[in-house]
Amino acid sequence: MSSAHMTDTLSRLADVLESRKGAAADSSYVASLYHKGLNKILEKVGEESVETILAAKDAAVSGDCSDVIYETADLWFHSLVMLAALGQHPQAVLDELDRRFGLSGHAEKASRPQN
Repeated sequence: MSSAHMTDTLSRLADVLESRKGAAADSSYVASLYHKGLNKILEKVGEESVETILAAKDAAVSGDCSDVIYETADLWFHSLVMLAALGQHPQAVLDELDRRFGLSGHAEKASRPQN
């Protein structure tokens, strides 16, 4: 998959997620999540995180990555819903990843503000 195709897929998905913000709760799954609020969206992100971890552990044993791909798609999807609910576009995440490209992980972590 080309970088342009990946970016296009994220942009198209972001457009759909944005369009669901004003929709009736019973019109789509995403609209129902927006109506339930950020806490429900975050609950789904947490649930999908756990399912992705479990699928990865199973894939390490079985060698079959189909479930981990499926669960990762769910995790990414719900993460995008979370970002949209917060008024953010996936491009912001891509920009942050791009900023980090070529930095060592240790150097990037050291550059973060200390709490």
